[in-house]
Amino acid sequence: MKKIVLLLAVAAFIVSCGTKNNSKKQDEKSVVTVSILPQQTFVKKIAGDDFEVNLLIPPGSSPAAYTLLPSQLKDIARSDVWFRIGYIGFEHSWKDKIAQANTNMKVINISEGLDLIADKMEQHGDHVHIDGVDPHVWLSPVLAKQMAKRILDELIVLKPEKEEEYNLNYQRFAIECDELNHELKNKLEPYKHRKFIVFHPSLSYYAREYELDQYSLESGGKEPTPQHLKSMVDMANNEGIKVIYIQSEFDREHARVFADEIGGSIIQVWPLNPEWADNLRKMTDTLIENF
Repeated sequence: MKKIVLLLAVAAFIVSCGTKNNSKKQDEKSVVTVSILPQQTFVKKIAGDDFEVNLLIPPGSSPAAYTLLPSQLKDIARSDVWFRIGYIGFEHSWKDKIAQANTNMKVINISEGLDLIADKMEQHGDHVHIDGVDPHVWLSPVLAKQMAKRILDELIVLKPEKEEEYNLNYQRFAIECDELNHELKNKLEPYKHRKFIVFHPSLSYYAREYELDQYSLESGGKEPTPQHLKSMVDMANNEGIKVIYIQSEFDREHARVFADEIGGSIIQVWPLNPEWADNLRKMTDTLIENF
């Protein structure tokens, strides 16, 4: 009799543990992986805290040259989907290893179908071959809205029961993008075709959107040659430009030399700021102050 009671107790314990483990699994959030901080913002705009967002490139690191840490592979292995920006250097260098870490993970290029800025576009049969794509698409509110739609579609696949809620959240974010675009257009209307200089050409889509002329010291990821540096100094002096903008993750030495040559200053910008809309407003105000 005692043996029967003991067996029943053990069975009850096993069932209880199984129930707890199942409950824990049900409570665990689905994981989505993103490359950069602004994408994390877009996911949260649509889905709130429904997903655990795994960020590949941490604050302060360069998307062009970041090296994936072994500890990050475990979060990749748990991810249902990876939202790629599509063309940043890190993604090209690590895409195969990331895919191998989780063969079941869906990989979505959220730049697909966008009006991209590229060095070269050629038609090859039924597809277009694109080379030298500028990856900084999130700095255009128009393109950000389109990228958010791609994110929305995939999040609904992961949580179809939240479709109505996610659609409403996306519509709110789409309105936010439209209003931000209208606001920046109005602010920059008097400054069309004004020139500004950056170290790394990160504001190409922003400049195109608002009809500004961006010039950069760096070209194709390479440090400026003495000839290019001289031509940029001459242009800055002719145009009365006294500022060079540089991203926080880049070495300031070449920018400092350039600033000294034009008798100007260096202003730091952070295109990867997760406070996406406020950051675009701040960058706009800073540009206007220095035109």
